[in-house]
Amino acid sequence: MTSLRRIRTNRANAQASTGPKTVQGKIRTAQNAHRHGLSLSVFADPARHAEIESLAHLIAGEVAIPEILELARRIAEAQIDLQRVRYARHQFLSNQLDDPYYDSRANVRVKMSLIGKFLRPNAPEISMTALTKLVTSTPQGPDKFALILSQEAKQLRVMDRYERRALSRRKFAIREFDAARKALA
Repeated sequence: MTSLRRIRTNRANAQASTGPKTVQGKIRTAQNAHRHGLSLSVFADPARHAEIESLAHLIAGEVAIPEILELARRIAEAQIDLQRVRYARHQFLSNQLDDPYYDSRANVRVKMSLIGKFLRPNAPEISMTALTKLVTSTPQGPDKFALILSQEAKQLRVMDRYERRALSRRKFAIREFDAARKALA
């Protein structure tokens, strides 16, 4: 059983943890839900509703009773959600790969530090072409892809979690659909 002292301490800690305090932190957390939109229901987009209905009718078949059609809708909903997650991941990776200036955060910090050093009085002499080459150099090819995967692992894990949920929902919806059709036969 939890002691009264511990309960008071937990409540005091909870009062202290009320979210970000700085303006920067508040702005960043305000954008959390707007990163990819995958937490929204597929019904939030009216165009998806028509897509779900047509896929559900395709799954249920020509002559489907309302119960079977509803189970087919669940399958279609999960399938559309799965496609939406996969498309979002594809777009995310494509955007990163298409960015000609994509670089690791550590390299960007080093480059910014070097620029700062060269802008100071009594800075070491360096030709503008050498400085430009140093600052604009970025990884290319497989190295760039590996860098993107390592740098963006957190965002990709989030998308994987949405994909796993959609796959699980689809699997259970298919099981229910199959059981209902078997019961009717």
